[in-house]
Amino acid sequence: MKILIMDNDESLRYMLTEFCKHAGWESETAVNGREGVDMFLKGTYDVILVDYHMPEMDGLQTVREIRKHNTVVPILVLTVDERQEVADRFLEEGATDFALKPVKAPDLISRIKLHAQIANMKNKHEEDDDIFTAKGISKGTLSSISNYLQENREAYPVDVISKDIGLAYPTVYRYLMHLLEEGKVKQVVSHQKIGRPKKLYKWYAH
Repeated sequence: MKILIMDNDESLRYMLTEFCKHAGWESETAVNGREGVDMFLKGTYDVILVDYHMPEMDGLQTVREIRKHNTVVPILVLTVDERQEVADRFLEEGATDFALKPVKAPDLISRIKLHAQIANMKNKHEEDDDIFTAKGISKGTLSSISNYLQENREAYPVDVISKDIGLAYPTVYRYLMHLLEEGKVKQVVSHQKIGRPKKLYKWYAH
């Protein structure tokens, strides 16, 4: 895991890098928000630590600027200011969490771990959405067909599924091919007395 630390206090920067080292994480530091944002745009970081009071660009401006480019990366604000209105302003700009100074290693490390895990889950969800969009698959339609097959455990032809759930035949066929590819649906060949064998589809119970 890689942490970006933004703080104009040299001793605090050193202390935070030691915390990261102790946790087995890599870290890089910036002396103010402007430098930190530049580093963020050029690099890849899992969590960002931002001091509230910094020259050139304070913590609030820094959080706002980062959120223009990335809505998922966790941003933890370090501050001595306990006022609720300050916390509210940071949350409005997109901060993820706060750590009050003087910062304690166990508290900060546990917060970083927690928010990194949450961010990973969000990223995974967004990747899944991107895959669905790229394949032209709607989650709602996929869910309707999947639910129908799970509730009706028999094997059905495309035309029956299409009629029962009120979707066009080509749509149902395309989604069944997607589910077949995913290994969630099984194709069954039914040999008719007259005519060609018919392809039926059923939910694949693992």
